[in-house]
Amino acid sequence: MKFLNKIINELIIQNSDLSQFNIVLPGKRPIVFIRQILEENNYSGFLPTFYTIEELIVNIVDQQTIQGISLWLFAYDVYKSLNLIPNDDFSEFLKWFPTLQKDWDDILKFSDSDEAVLQYMFDEERIKEWAQDLGDDEVPRKKFLNFWRNMNVFLPVLKKKLKEKNWATPGMIHESAKAKIEQFAKNNTENFVFCGFNAFTPVEEKLVRNLLQWDKAQCFFQADKYYFDDERQEAGKFLRNHKTWKEFNDSRAFNWIEDDFNQPKNIRVYEVSGNVTQTKILPELFEKIDNKTFTNTAVVLLDENLLPASLDVMHAVENLNITMGFPLKNLSFSNAVKQLFYLQKQLEKSKSSYYYRDVFPILEELPKSDEDEKTINEFKSKIEERNIVYISQKLFRELLENLSYFNLLQKAQSGYRFLDDLIEFCRKIKWLELDDIQYENVSHFENAFRIIKNQITPYGFDIKMETLEILINQHINSESIDFQGEPLKGLQVMGLLETRLLNFENVILLSVNEGKLPLGNSQNTYIPFDIRRHFDLHTFLENDSIYAYHFYRLIQDAKNVHLLFNALSSGVNTGEKSRFITQIEMESSHQIEHIIVENSSEPILSQPIEIFKTDIVQQQLLKWKEKVSASHLTSYLYNPVDFYLSKILNTSEADEIEEELSIRNYGNLVHFTLQEIYEVLKGKVLKLNDLQDSIKQIDQFIDVAIEKLKHQPEFYQKGMNYIHRAIAKKVTENILNHDLELIKNGNSLEIIDIERRFESVDFYLNDEKSDKVSFFGFIDRIDKLNGTIRIIDYKTAKTKNLTVKIDELNKSDYFQNSDRKQAMQLCLYQYVVQSLPEFWGYPVETGIWSFADAKKGVVSLEFAQGNLDDAMVSIQNLILEILNPEISFLENVKTYNAS
Repeated sequence: MKFLNKIINELIIQNSDLSQFNIVLPGKRPIVFIRQILEENNYSGFLPTFYTIEELIVNIVDQQTIQGISLWLFAYDVYKSLNLIPNDDFSEFLKWFPTLQKDWDDILKFSDSDEAVLQYMFDEERIKEWAQDLGDDEVPRKKFLNFWRNMNVFLPVLKKKLKEKNWATPGMIHESAKAKIEQFAKNNTENFVFCGFNAFTPVEEKLVRNLLQWDKAQCFFQADKYYFDDERQEAGKFLRNHKTWKEFNDSRAFNWIEDDFNQPKNIRVYEVSGNVTQTKILPELFEKIDNKTFTNTAVVLLDENLLPASLDVMHAVENLNITMGFPLKNLSFSNAVKQLFYLQKQLEKSKSSYYYRDVFPILEELPKSDEDEKTINEFKSKIEERNIVYISQKLFRELLENLSYFNLLQKAQSGYRFLDDLIEFCRKIKWLELDDIQYENVSHFENAFRIIKNQITPYGFDIKMETLEILINQHINSESIDFQGEPLKGLQVMGLLETRLLNFENVILLSVNEGKLPLGNSQNTYIPFDIRRHFDLHTFLENDSIYAYHFYRLIQDAKNVHLLFNALSSGVNTGEKSRFITQIEMESSHQIEHIIVENSSEPILSQPIEIFKTDIVQQQLLKWKEKVSASHLTSYLYNPVDFYLSKILNTSEADEIEEELSIRNYGNLVHFTLQEIYEVLKGKVLKLNDLQDSIKQIDQFIDVAIEKLKHQPEFYQKGMNYIHRAIAKKVTENILNHDLELIKNGNSLEIIDIERRFESVDFYLNDEKSDKVSFFGFIDRIDKLNGTIRIIDYKTAKTKNLTVKIDELNKSDYFQNSDRKQAMQLCLYQYVVQSLPEFWGYPVETGIWSFADAKKGVVSLEFAQGNLDDAMVSIQNLILEILNPEISFLENVKTYNAS
């Protein structure tokens, strides 16, 4: 730590007893390194006193800082007492006050008078109002004017009330310190050492300069000629200003301006395709570092969300110190808590039912006992099986009342009661077997719930769920879990602000993107840029300069610098590298190596899946031969691996809840409706009134079909599902009307069977008839039209390739083509029906009735060339291929050509 070593050496020369110094730092992180340096120098005296500059100013003022939730509650109490319009409730108040409070703190820190700025904002809005005809009171301009009128009343009263309690916001503390600094500097007898500062607020600057004037302080800056001497370099903006202070003269030098940045460095810039992909490069970078203890190496994450992924790839690093906290918002329990509050808000709107998507994430992510796990699994399987999108209160209670935290899923009696329930829940689940991070997560929340409840209770006003949700979300987004590590050795993982005053030989920065470094114009504020400039408040330009300094200061002493940025554009990420990378490329003397890391879109397994027919597989195939259906053969044609998984392993896809009816279930809806209608008419020669009566009752038949699907009737009452039901009704009407027209035109139509099951229909695989399979399946409809038996299969899809052309050349493999699967299925059905004695002597037709073109009626299978015997040869060869131990199940990889 070059800079810290230099400071300590200088101080020891001045006084061998360092307890005479008060060392003031930008943050507390460097203290542990200072102690290490003192130990290495065999220092045996008392340690100096350490302060952050914020702590020093608070000591001068002697006021208690108030911020966060306690400030919001106090401020709202004051706001309510003023009876301002609009008379916002607490949840509305929280939508604007936190942003306003940050602006107010900025005003108090950087301007001479907060009242002057507030009046200016009000006058600005009044001028804008004069400039246009506003009309209605509710237009935005009127609201802004009223807002700043209210703030000119509210904020002075809030300040007065806080002072009465001896409380102060950070901005008020700065304002109070202004009047006390000169006296403090004059009367103080201690010696202060300000280390590594860059930007000061006016009060901080006044404090430092007054102490310097009274010769009770010294400053050590960490500057570099590269950005200090060049006026164009924003990184040196504040330091150049400090150099002009009259306190720095011939008798007091401005220490120190080094020339480290221009020393030889290896700088590599990595253009990476993907955000998390950046972390995958870390192991490769670690291999290039000679010191395998990784002491003097820092990984700096400019995006805290990359911490979990970074830790995953650092498992081989023996000593690891994580300075930055693990963001609470990224943990599963945090997500579940958010979902709980959202569920409560939904229950306030609708007490009749639960939306399954509001419940499932909570059940999945909250820690659970074995009994809870069993209850949840049974609940999910029943909801998925019945495709229940909106779960009634009655059913919800029936299925989940044994859940240990069932009370959290019911509408809360009040916000206070809900907080009590959450505290009790957190207390209980800490007894479960939780991993360390999850235990910390739960403990953080238990503590947060207690604090919020304790702070809200004295005020006594009603707390809406929306208000609690805002408070908890604010907590989730700002809190992190701290790690314990070994800060003095091994790899350091940190955020950019944690690097202040520290120097590393190897520096790896991730997410060096525009918008991450610097943050750019992304701050939430109600004060426009021009007004901020007018009153010397910090804008994004000053913030950019601060980030520029942190960046250049971090790499100025480093020998190996790796800068990674995400080149993919997604969401708010533009895929643009930071301007600081462009600056060092264009302006510095360093040769910079550029590396493009592509995240290949090629699948990991480029080879198709191949499953060999082992002895066990062949045994399963022998069982399969006893029950072979047309759908098995079409499944094999579509993809042999799918056939293996579903027919040999007997696996099936997990049930999923459909919010919109799937194509499969739409087909089932029509299919079941037709089955119900024609089941009643089975065995009859149809008359006009049979079909006319059925047409009138279609809605009832559809309701029965919905029951068969185990769907709720409400599922079809609105949205796209209402339309699907209407289409299903229209398709059913078209089929019935087609049959009706046949009868009207004098045809004789008899329904012989519906959903006809057949099994044990033998089909021989060799001439000796020593090897066979047995067909089984269901025929959707068998009827007799004018003496001809018709075998009808219902399909949701359109008919395709029902004209068969078989000759000697293609006979062996005619159906080895999935495009001909409809024809193959009809050929198999025709073979089955012709083998049944009850249909002997009748002419037989097979055909498909497509729901997509129901008015067209049945499209029949036709043999333009060849006959059924030829077709069965191809089916026979297909079955033999499936049974052939030499032919493995090879995945059929579909390729798509963009055209």
